[in-house]
Amino acid sequence: MCGIIGILGKHQVSPQLVEALKRLEYRGYDSAGVATVDGAGQLDRRRAVGKLVNLSDRLVHEPLEGQSGIGHTRWATHGPATETNAHPHKRGPVAVVHNGIIENFRELRAELAAAGLVPESDTDTETVAMLTAQAMADGIGPVEAARATLGRLHGAFALAFLFDGHPDLMVIARKGSPLAIGHGEGEMFAGSDAIALAPFTHRITYLEDGDHAVLTRAGVEIFDKDGRRANRDMARIDVGATTIDKAGHRHFMAKEIAEQPVVLGDVFSHYLQGETINLPDLDFSTVDRLSLVGCGTAHYAGHVAKYWFETLAGLPCDIEVASEFRYREPPLSPQGWAVFISQSGETADTLAALHYARDHVARTIGVVNVPTSAIAREADVALPTLAGVEVGVASSKAFVCQLAVLAVMAVKAAHDRGRIDDAGLRRHIADLRMLPGLLNQTLAISDPCRVLADWLAEAQDILYLGRGAMYPVALEGALKMKELSYIHAEGYASGELKHGPIALIDRNVPVVVVAPRDGLFDKTVSNMQEVMARHGQVLLISDAAGIEAAGQGIRAGLTMPAGGGAFAPILYAVPMQYLAYHTAVAKGTDVDQPRNLAKSVTVE
Repeated sequence: MCGIIGILGKHQVSPQLVEALKRLEYRGYDSAGVATVDGAGQLDRRRAVGKLVNLSDRLVHEPLEGQSGIGHTRWATHGPATETNAHPHKRGPVAVVHNGIIENFRELRAELAAAGLVPESDTDTETVAMLTAQAMADGIGPVEAARATLGRLHGAFALAFLFDGHPDLMVIARKGSPLAIGHGEGEMFAGSDAIALAPFTHRITYLEDGDHAVLTRAGVEIFDKDGRRANRDMARIDVGATTIDKAGHRHFMAKEIAEQPVVLGDVFSHYLQGETINLPDLDFSTVDRLSLVGCGTAHYAGHVAKYWFETLAGLPCDIEVASEFRYREPPLSPQGWAVFISQSGETADTLAALHYARDHVARTIGVVNVPTSAIAREADVALPTLAGVEVGVASSKAFVCQLAVLAVMAVKAAHDRGRIDDAGLRRHIADLRMLPGLLNQTLAISDPCRVLADWLAEAQDILYLGRGAMYPVALEGALKMKELSYIHAEGYASGELKHGPIALIDRNVPVVVVAPRDGLFDKTVSNMQEVMARHGQVLLISDAAGIEAAGQGIRAGLTMPAGGGAFAPILYAVPMQYLAYHTAVAKGTDVDQPRNLAKSVTVE
């Protein structure tokens, strides 16, 4: 959600800012802008609504000079996507870019109005610029003015300040939203994440919550939430791991789906060692309950894992929506663990849930794709999902990697708790090791999904049905279809069909049934027959045995490779992704950046 870049450089900075913002497009945005301080110390800005190409065009006709600058991609929260609401916001001698939400901006705005200062935009962010400009008008220097403003703000933010007349100065701050510093040779950088900074430096310092920093080309001074000087570790990033390209694919999402066998293999290479599981910091033998917490696709990954933990390990699990978890203030067992699942590791609701849980459970675990993220740093144990950079807003390979890590955890829990012996452990590990090859076979389902997309693209509503661990896979399939194609889609447990959703069935409603030929298959086929008796159009996703056993009457079938056992949901994620992807392509929607969505949701 939103993206920040700041540069105190040696070259004309506008092109660098725009290129860095392009690397942050995956976070989601609806407007963009840059501000620079030129050689004479003059602060100016350019903004545009829509894609970055519009900002680039604006800069061609109205160039900005200067070797110091800040840039921003905005995802609208307060006020619509207009040029007036786009960042940077500038008042007097200060320009500001901001990720997050200033919760008390209305009170601050009323105070400023009483002093005769009227905002130009609808945003909470402009209030930050107004407060800082007011302090400078009272004779306070830029750094102290920024500090005074930070002390007035309630909410979550990552902020970067640039000042008129100060081409060698930038102030940055974070509370809740991520922000990193990049160290160059006679240059300094700031950005929302390492991806933005990778072209400029491989030396990164991540600000802790409550930190602010004063940057010049000579270096940086960092201060903690109490205003004391702070030392923060410098990390070296793998520039190769931040490479962003489509590798010949039409969309990033297509590339990322195709990468899933490789990244799945990376997960198992990391966590499986011979016939043992490499999770030395986790012993499930005394755990009495798990809480699995996430948002969106991460929540559904936890929902699948609930079946694994309870079925394989006999370990009771609560599956929690992060945005509801902490406000419900659930009673948690002191012997329980809480697992927080997040692609970015910065999801605001999930991070807030972690803050609530860590005082109520024996251990917190982060299952994250970014090992330097807030959740990874603040959880007792951080388990990387090793998916690599995922640019498509609708998660694909990150979901599969989350499932893989959770599957490994569930198998270890089963062994630790005595539910499986050493031979059973070896069998499950062998099943897991088979998955990358089976997943590679599953990619062949892309072409049949492309053929079906023309039919699905005509629908106004689509239902997804699944039983057992395939129920959350159905939920994920419906979510993907909504995200990418903007078609209304809902997922249901197959047995719940007769308790309401069956009223929606007619010949115009496609019903996607996710049902491998397993112990629950016959029950699911019965539900499928109920759909067909009401002229519903069934798309059955099953293995060859399941397609044959289903008999006549289905509109279409997608044949999956047999195998996977308890971990088949990992394989069945692929047709969910391809159906949504190809349907979106057929409808002409923006696959990689669907409307109104952000990759990393760092606000509540």
